[in-house]
Amino acid sequence: MVTLPLTHMAGTHTPPSPSDDAALIEESLADPDRFAGLFDRHADEIYRYAARRLDDVTTAEDVTAETFLVAFRKRKRYDLSKADARPWLYGIASNLISGHRRSEVRRLKALARQAPEPPAGFEERSAERVTADRLRPALAAALTGLRSAERDLLLLVAWTDLTYEKAAQALGVPVGTVRSRLSRTRTKIRRFLESHV
Repeated sequence: MVTLPLTHMAGTHTPPSPSDDAALIEESLADPDRFAGLFDRHADEIYRYAARRLDDVTTAEDVTAETFLVAFRKRKRYDLSKADARPWLYGIASNLISGHRRSEVRRLKALARQAPEPPAGFEERSAERVTADRLRPALAAALTGLRSAERDLLLLVAWTDLTYEKAAQALGVPVGTVRSRLSRTRTKIRRFLESHV
């Protein structure tokens, strides 16, 4: 297990501008310490993505640390024409999360078995929140029925601010594949929810 200092992972912040990620990576080829700047910029964001996918703080920290370790080792192969390194980092993280796929599927199946919580008083909760809570088990069940590539894409797009183009870059597929796969996946989810809710 690789341990990196992930001291401020729980908080939220505005992600820094990725405008010179490529410059940091290029500089790190001569001065490896410069790579720490990439970690400082994006570790929180990668951690939040891994934590949502895995629902386990320790495993999410491990995936985050390993993501940056893999990125550091592969930095010579990074396409320096890409100013924003986030798609590359998300791609690495998604591949590492796939190593924990059984854990993710077990968690989704457990969520699917949970009975929806009864709604609290109207004053305490909005209608959207009540609907979301009631759909959570069915949505978790729908996610377990997806192929891993479909689940990776859907959650990457839903939980990050990546465009379709950057999601395609992260997953190493053409943008047309992202569009068609996402459309088919959304249709599968919608049909599942219509038949189970």
